[in-house]
Amino acid sequence: ATYLTDFVVYLGDVVTANNIPIANASLYWDQAISPTRSRGIPWASVFGNHDDAPFEWPMEWFAASGIPQLVCPVLNSGEECSFRGTSRLELMKNEMDNNVLSLSKSGPQDLWPGISNYVLQVLSKEKPHTPLVYLYFLDSGGGTYPEVISTAQADWFKRISEEINPDSRVPELIFWHIPSKAYKKVAPKFRIHKPCVGSINKEKVAAQEAEMGIMKILVKRPSVKAVFVGHNHGLDWCCPYGQLWLCFARHTGYGGYGNWARGSRILEINERPFSISSWIRMEDGSVHSEVILS
Repeated sequence: ATYLTDFVVYLGDVVTANNIPIANASLYWDQAISPTRSRGIPWASVFGNHDDAPFEWPMEWFAASGIPQLVCPVLNSGEECSFRGTSRLELMKNEMDNNVLSLSKSGPQDLWPGISNYVLQVLSKEKPHTPLVYLYFLDSGGGTYPEVISTAQADWFKRISEEINPDSRVPELIFWHIPSKAYKKVAPKFRIHKPCVGSINKEKVAAQEAEMGIMKILVKRPSVKAVFVGHNHGLDWCCPYGQLWLCFARHTGYGGYGNWARGSRILEINERPFSISSWIRMEDGSVHSEVILS
C-alpha cells in the first residue's frame, strides 16, 4: 500500500523474447524499465504474450546464405547463444530482487502458470491507511501457455475483492495484457464514435482464446470502473461495457509491429473532489481522447 503521485504500469510485452538468442532476457527487461527507474518513479508490471515466448528461428538462416557468423549479442566474455527463452518466474524474480521501486508481485503459487496476479492499494493522502483505489493486475497468458484468464484467476479476484472491499465502496481498476472477448462486442466498426473515445482504430481486436468468467464477475461489481489492456498496437480507444469502461493503452515502445505514432495512456486520480480520468499523451506532447471513468 502506498500514496502515489506518479506511477507507471507496464502492460506486458516489455520485451520480445522471440528475437532474443541469449540465456537471460531479463537483461533486456532491465533496459526497458530503466527510464522509469532512473527517474525514481515506482512501477508495476504484468506479462504479455511475448515476454517469455520461445525463440523464433529466422527462416533465412537455413537458406543458401546460412546462419550468420555472429547471431548473439556480445554481452560479456564467455556468453554463448541460448534459445531456450526466459520464464515468467525468472523475469519477475529478477525485477523484484533488483528494483526497490518495483511493486510487482509473482502472485499466488496456486494460480500457476499465471504469474503476475496481485492487487495494490493506493492510499488516501487526507486519511492515512484508508484505501482510495484498488489496482488489480492479472496475467492474461500467451507466450508459453494459452492466452486466457483462467477460472482460478477469476475465482481469486472474486475472493480477494470481496475480502478487502466487501461493500464495493472503494473504486477498482483492472490491468492485464490481452483483451477479453468482451472487447470485440464493444469495438467500433470503422470510425470511433460516441460513446467510445479514442483516435486510432486500425485493426481488429485480438482477443483471448476463451472467456472463463472474469468478465461476468467484473460486470456485476459496481466498484470496477475500467479494464486496461495492451496487445493491439493499432487501437487506443475506450468503450463502455455495462457500467465499466474497456480501454486500450497506446503503443508506447519502439519494439513490436506497426509504425503508428507512439503515445501512452495517462490515468489521473484526484481525491478531492474524487475523480478518475484518462487520456492519451503522445510522444510529441499533444493530448487527446479524455474520458471520465468515475
